[in-house]
Amino acid sequence: MSGFSLSGKLSENHSHDRLDEDGEKIQSEQKAYHKVNTRGMMTQKSLRIGVLMGGSSAEREISLKTGRSICDALKRRGYRVIPIEVDASLPHQIRAKKISIAFLALHGPGGEDGTVQGMLEVMKMPYTGSGVSASAVCMDKGLTRVLLQAAKIPVPPGLTFYGKMIPVRPPADLGLPVVVKPCAQGSTIGVSIVRKPSQWKEALQEAYRYGEQVVVEKYIPGREVAVGVFGNEVFPGVEIIAPGGFYDYTAKYGTASTRYVCPASLSPKLEQALRDYSLQAYQALGCRGAARVDFRIHPNGRPYILELNTIPGMTERSLLPMAAAQMGLDYDSLVERILRDALPKKMVPSARKIRSTRNSAS
Repeated sequence: MSGFSLSGKLSENHSHDRLDEDGEKIQSEQKAYHKVNTRGMMTQKSLRIGVLMGGSSAEREISLKTGRSICDALKRRGYRVIPIEVDASLPHQIRAKKISIAFLALHGPGGEDGTVQGMLEVMKMPYTGSGVSASAVCMDKGLTRVLLQAAKIPVPPGLTFYGKMIPVRPPADLGLPVVVKPCAQGSTIGVSIVRKPSQWKEALQEAYRYGEQVVVEKYIPGREVAVGVFGNEVFPGVEIIAPGGFYDYTAKYGTASTRYVCPASLSPKLEQALRDYSLQAYQALGCRGAARVDFRIHPNGRPYILELNTIPGMTERSLLPMAAAQMGLDYDSLVERILRDALPKKMVPSARKIRSTRNSAS
């Protein structure tokens, strides 16, 4: 399993000073409201953390749940938190509320696809998670497939349709069943499993409701396992056992009958393969911060990557916190770690300041 490099083209560095056509004014305002201690380091209380949530995607309600959970965790840790519901006024809100760093709790197009990340880069505003191109690539399931295949990382056989193409029948070389899904959606929205030819046209039309591109992949029977990655650290796998074997939107958010096994029961060889593929995919696509890699494992033991999530769900019952708990990292600690990973060095509060803040809070 070889690594893959894009010569740095999929990596961006977060910028840490706000930029605008009136850049000098913005920077002077920044200095005025970011109080620092005598050593020039920010204190925990002086950080103003804007938790960006909501947006206009089909995953808005899930994003709001994620955002509220993150806000609660950061407040318990003694941080100053400003919830921000994302709309066209976002740049104004960031300036008016004097945000120091953006904690992204957005899911789907318009938040997880590099658009908000690009705006924050222009504003020189630090933010959590992956940068512009990694976010855009991972949101685009067709492009993700191309890059992972080039990196020799296994994905299900498949192809991408463009511009409302609706062939009369499924691709013969894939056979049935096949999975039909929008190219740029999450939470299994618009996804169908086509088991007979009569379901084909309706499945394509449903997927096209969510964009101009549709991915069709050979259905991989077997187990579903999600693996979290944070930097160079790989979390234990979480096996998802959904009713009916399809982990769709209802199984994720609308029923208590879905079961989760963490750590997943895997042979040492398979566990190592998932770890290796997860880290290789994370690096090949230029991800940063916390991400989640979703696998299907064929009954013959061969794993296939379905997608990478650059802003995984972060409610307290989500998969990434579940895996982190197996490593002794509780929910609040995981949220704080994601925050501190994104902070520019000059903005990281000292350990002494954090201890004193928490002691006074308790």
